[in-house]
Amino acid sequence: MQFTRRVGAYGLLWDSGRVLVVRDGAEGEFPGVWRLPGGAVEHAEDAERAVVREVADQAGLTVTVTRLLAVVADVATFPEDKIALHTDRLLFELGTPPGARAEGVPHAARPEGGLRGGGAGLVDQACWLSLAEVAQLPLTPFSAEALGLPVTPLPPGARRSRDPFPPPHPDRRLRFGAYGLVTDPAGRILLTQIAEGYPGAGLWHLPGGGTDHGEQPATGLLRELVEEGGQVGRVVELLGVNNLHNPAALGPEGRPLDWHGVRVIYRVLVDVPTDAVVTESAGGSTARAGWFTRAEAADLPLSDIAAVAIGQSGR
Repeated sequence: MQFTRRVGAYGLLWDSGRVLVVRDGAEGEFPGVWRLPGGAVEHAEDAERAVVREVADQAGLTVTVTRLLAVVADVATFPEDKIALHTDRLLFELGTPPGARAEGVPHAARPEGGLRGGGAGLVDQACWLSLAEVAQLPLTPFSAEALGLPVTPLPPGARRSRDPFPPPHPDRRLRFGAYGLVTDPAGRILLTQIAEGYPGAGLWHLPGGGTDHGEQPATGLLRELVEEGGQVGRVVELLGVNNLHNPAALGPEGRPLDWHGVRVIYRVLVDVPTDAVVTESAGGSTARAGWFTRAEAADLPLSDIAAVAIGQSGR
């Protein structure tokens, strides 16, 4: 079985008590099934830009991103291709630009071919519907959960038999990670130092890292918190998402790679802090860990994501 991954960005857009939903066409993932608009994040693409692009393609609307609402993961298996596909799905709250109205999509379904950029039958209808109307439709589990509706199994055979998956690009890497702005009751911040041989070596970083195949983001972060800092914490808030594209990252592989990192950030509280100790096996990406006051952290050489998270938290 080949384990592969992708990241998807989806939007929740309301107008006058109705929500925007789309229906997958013949070439979509779930033909005839309704869902929130959105789709796969392309290589090097910022997730927020991806959802804006997808909504424009699928419904002909110009939208803005208000905030990140949720991040969940799911796994689909394709026995005929011997592939297990892990998808990390980011759900954004959307709005319309100042002075604009969420128009352009009628209350009734738009006919196939009437969608801008929705070619190849990926999406064949887009509608504004009330929550009661949406509840009567076949919905993807992710969309039903996002809308607070009952999650029901899809009809047998609802998932399209996918074309063979392209082989991974030899010089590209996608890494989905979950990181934490980790504090204790005294307001100290837990930081980890990047080990030699990894991009950013020597910088102080937020605890966290890449999630495992089949792992939920918050679960992966709490696992990393134990491995990198020896702490048991609890996730209290989803803060946002950070995009990293380094087209020539030099890491343990020993050669430059085109890295694309999608990194979600949570606020984490450690109620009973202990001495920060790296517990992951030798050869990991973390050299050491430590607790710092906000003033002490400001004097450290920080990674980009740590500087942004600490700076925003102090506002």
